[in-house]
Amino acid sequence: MSFQAYIDNIKTKTGKTPSDFKKLAEEKNFIIEGKLNPNIKATEITNWLKDEFQLGHGHAMAIFATFKGKTE
Repeated sequence: MSFQAYIDNIKTKTGKTPSDFKKLAEEKNFIIEGKLNPNIKATEITNWLKDEFQLGHGHAMAIFATFKGKTE
């Protein structure tokens, strides 16, 4: 599955774009001033995405990749 297909499936499932997830991550201090919080591990973010949005591991990692700067 391509990266874009992951993003499209996430949007279909949750109604949220990577930008929406970034805003939510900022509210949780996973992202500070546009950058990943160095005190937060990837597992914490992917677990949040899995628990709150019922994303699978690959889909959660795709969102995490957008936080690291991979484009939509």
